[in-house]
Amino acid sequence: MIEKEPPLAVIDVGGLGYEVEVPVSTFADLPPVGQPVSLRTHFLVRDDGQFLYGFLREGERATFRALLKISGIGAKLALSVLSGVAPNDLARMVSERDITGLTRLPGIGKKTAERLIIELTDRLDGIGGSSLPGAPALGAKAEAVGALVALGYKNNEAVQMVRSIKDEDADAETLIRLALKAQLKK
Repeated sequence: MIEKEPPLAVIDVGGLGYEVEVPVSTFADLPPVGQPVSLRTHFLVRDDGQFLYGFLREGERATFRALLKISGIGAKLALSVLSGVAPNDLARMVSERDITGLTRLPGIGKKTAERLIIELTDRLDGIGGSSLPGAPALGAKAEAVGALVALGYKNNEAVQMVRSIKDEDADAETLIRLALKAQLKK
């Protein structure tokens, strides 16, 4: 790496310097100038130019790509989201339908948060990369919360009910059953 100034890093590849935009999380972990670095990149071609985005971790790149597939979210907003939250935390917020938490991210309003939840729920396994611990359970938790909301519980209440279940490997059906059983004991 020959230069770094947020949000850019200039990477030397065979004597050619590539300007790469990176999220704050990647920037903070970059080595000092002059040290070698390996980035996972995403190349984007638009009418107004060609852009290169870099990430130290595959989970960040996978999340960036998942965000780009959502209507109304461009590269700048996707980088901003990744600068405000780790992929695992984003996956958790989406699975728990945490609109309040999502709206705390830079550039995310209520409608965009709702769209994130709707469009990312099916892609949770891809968020954070394949090493996302508990990715299948995240999908089950999201499904359980959705079912409890459909049964008439408020979203925040349903999230709390599912969070109270300590079985991380439970499928959605088991989570719903245990949450309803715990609710009856109250």
